[in-house]
Amino acid sequence: MVLPREFTKPFAALLFFWILLNGTLAPDTLLVGVVASFAIVWFLRESMSFLNEFRATPQAFIAAFNYIGYFLKELVKSNIALARVVLSPDLPINPGIVKVRTRLKSKMGRLLLANSITLTPGTLTVEIEGEYLYIHWVNIESDDIDAATESIVAGFEKYLEVIYG
Repeated sequence: MVLPREFTKPFAALLFFWILLNGTLAPDTLLVGVVASFAIVWFLRESMSFLNEFRATPQAFIAAFNYIGYFLKELVKSNIALARVVLSPDLPINPGIVKVRTRLKSKMGRLLLANSITLTPGTLTVEIEGEYLYIHWVNIESDDIDAATESIVAGFEKYLEVIYG
């Protein structure tokens, strides 16, 4: 039996992790892994889209590694910036919702972008509508779509484009 093309990546990924977790290629363990991986992919195929959209290329793995580093750097920077705002006696904030544009086409890429923005203190993704994201920003630097996109989205997006497209 041949798996449909959209099943192969998730099946292979799940089986790979099964083998890693068990640390053996014993036939009985491998058979259980094959059956479990197939069942998961078959019954949860709609929920596995993040694996289907992932570009399993060397560039994507490098971009994923760099993305994690970029995210951690932005996390530290935004925590420090927000701490300065909170600790300032005059509380210098200019909150509001800005509209930004993304070039990402995949649903998973957009979801990761929205979550990365939300996990970064001072910003919260409120809505995703097509190519636009609506972001609540604690201290609006610009309400221009292009300027806000450059400030909030561009850094994350350059890695996610390579990973998900």
